[in-house]
Amino acid sequence: MRRLRQTRLSADIWPNGVGRRVLSEVDSTNLEAARVAPGLTGPEWIMAGFQTGGRGRRGRPWVSPRGNFHATLVMSPGGGPQAAALRSFIAALALRDALAGLAGTEAGFALKWPNDVLLNGGKVSGILLESIGQGGDVDHLGIGIGVNLIAAPDPEQVEPGAVPPVSVLAETGIRLQPEQLLTALAAAFARHEASFAAHGFAPIRTAWLSHAAHLGSPIRARTGTREQHGIFRTIDPSGALILGTPDGDVSIAAADIYFPPI
Repeated sequence: MRRLRQTRLSADIWPNGVGRRVLSEVDSTNLEAARVAPGLTGPEWIMAGFQTGGRGRRGRPWVSPRGNFHATLVMSPGGGPQAAALRSFIAALALRDALAGLAGTEAGFALKWPNDVLLNGGKVSGILLESIGQGGDVDHLGIGIGVNLIAAPDPEQVEPGAVPPVSVLAETGIRLQPEQLLTALAAAFARHEASFAAHGFAPIRTAWLSHAAHLGSPIRARTGTREQHGIFRTIDPSGALILGTPDGDVSIAAADIYFPPI
């Protein structure tokens, strides 16, 4: 088990114009975001100490014990569904930056396409984007983020071949407080969002790739019942994964990614 050096106090300041709502308990911070979104005048972070109905991708349950981090940023992204979807990369970058900053080291933190944060090779977080709107419009976007700060699910609960879950506490010996992470995450997200607004996706893509796990290495991409093997080449300007195969490069917009066993 790798131990990172002792955490330092974060100097991050809460970003101007961003709301902050901290709840003791809620069914799901994403569901709460959908309920309050119509009445908001600006972006807002919603954090809960405990979720009774937390969920991840494809409706999978998300274990939400007290002491772990459960929060959703609700915002009006503008720019349509494709631009909204790119916030998954912004969120992953911001979360990696926040965790590394609080831990006091870059070592051990990496990004798994499209938006998981890894710590020492294990999955320490999950990010779920849900849009709120009618037709093709995205009136509001909920970016739900769960982080295993003090506890992770039993590895036997994840599907075979998936990245095993880990916690910050077990991997580093550092006990982070959820509100401490919320402040650092909100500040980091605001910085990357400002870059995205000013310069587009290119700088976000470059920064994301600089922390990408298994870049240039063999991976498996599973979409439904189809599985493709190849080399993780890069991500393109739309955020799609480019998989190098014997038949040429393949663009993959959505898939479950699996790494070879170590």
